[in-house]
Amino acid sequence: MNAPNPSAPKLKLFSVVIPARDEEESLPATIEHLHLEFSLNDIPHEIVVVDDGSKDQTWEVLQKLKAKIPTLQLIQNTGEHGFGRAIVFGLRQCAGDAVVIMMADESDDARDAVRYWKLLNEGWDCVFGSRFIKGGGTIDYPQVKLFVNRLANFFIRAIFNIPLNDTTNAFKAYRRTVIQGCEPLIAPHFNLTVEIPLKAIVRGFSWTVVPITWRNRRFGQAKLKIKEMGSRYLFICAYVWLEKYFSRGDYKKR
Repeated sequence: MNAPNPSAPKLKLFSVVIPARDEEESLPATIEHLHLEFSLNDIPHEIVVVDDGSKDQTWEVLQKLKAKIPTLQLIQNTGEHGFGRAIVFGLRQCAGDAVVIMMADESDDARDAVRYWKLLNEGWDCVFGSRFIKGGGTIDYPQVKLFVNRLANFFIRAIFNIPLNDTTNAFKAYRRTVIQGCEPLIAPHFNLTVEIPLKAIVRGFSWTVVPITWRNRRFGQAKLKIKEMGSRYLFICAYVWLEKYFSRGDYKKR
């Protein structure tokens, strides 16, 4: 099934889940721009920031932002840390009937999140952004990471036989029913960005792709370490691939 359901329930609240670790410099602009863009477009929303064990002043910065932005919700991941674990923690705490995962470093464009909301309300279960289709683009993407990204996405596209060419990008939106339908979520690190969309596709949820723009961070250090993630991405791909071809549809959307 890859078509929107026009009779799908209209959405009432858009939850933005942002994992954050040592992002004291990036978070003010990220959150303020999000809140402004959503407010201008009359999108009922909450911005859920998960502090994933920050060692800098991230939590203090968030407390100050909370005093200015009423839709900001702050939680601390008190369990094991990791990018994927922080997202899952946020997904289980957020209140929205739709959710978008965004980065703390303002690399994702809030205007694209507005487009996601509108498409979800047309009846799509998932909206995936791609930086590598007509209309999309990247600004200041490190060349080594770009090469690895394209190689990894070509591999995923080939083994799953799907037209999506930016699966590894975290910036995607889902109806809550999709998140529930993709349980259990097991990836603890950046490989969660692959687990959720691949499970959603394999399990029969509807999805569409739109062009998006990505900008490299202005502050701080990137948390993704390529050397550490290769085997983890491969594991998750193998895990979902086995489900696709050997589960006989046991986990398909009904």
